[in-house]
Amino acid sequence: MTDPAPSLYERLGGTYGIAGAVDVLADRLYENASANRNPHVQAFHLGMGHAGFKFLVTAWSIEQTGGPSCYPGRDMRESHAHLLVSQEEFDIVSGEIAATLYHVGVPQPEHGEFMAIIESYRSMVVGAPGHKDESADAIVPATRQDAEELASSR
Repeated sequence: MTDPAPSLYERLGGTYGIAGAVDVLADRLYENASANRNPHVQAFHLGMGHAGFKFLVTAWSIEQTGGPSCYPGRDMRESHAHLLVSQEEFDIVSGEIAATLYHVGVPQPEHGEFMAIIESYRSMVVGAPGHKDESADAIVPATRQDAEELASSR
């Protein structure tokens, strides 16, 4: 009997390998002016704890790569709905993730596998104009300007 192939989690170095990469990634995202152009993302970064963000991204990454279940956060659609992330903004963050994986020396097969996971979440993270947010039973405005107008009218 042959041993099963190691999971992506194991090939990325387990919890410590993933946490190390996320430590670098989170710092890069917080410092990336393009990633913070979206005022909703910028407000999140300013208002929420940097360490908590690192923890959640690490735990999510551990689970998504085949490690133990440890992510206590909301699902991706719910946790990103209020951010009104555009396709371009998703691409910016995806690019930063890819660059970080290269920076920390992740081999090409694992790099590609992890980036495929990230891409599989695009439709859950990107806020489609005027999409219905079932969790809040409300219509998400089509643009940031619409969102700001809606917020000021309440």
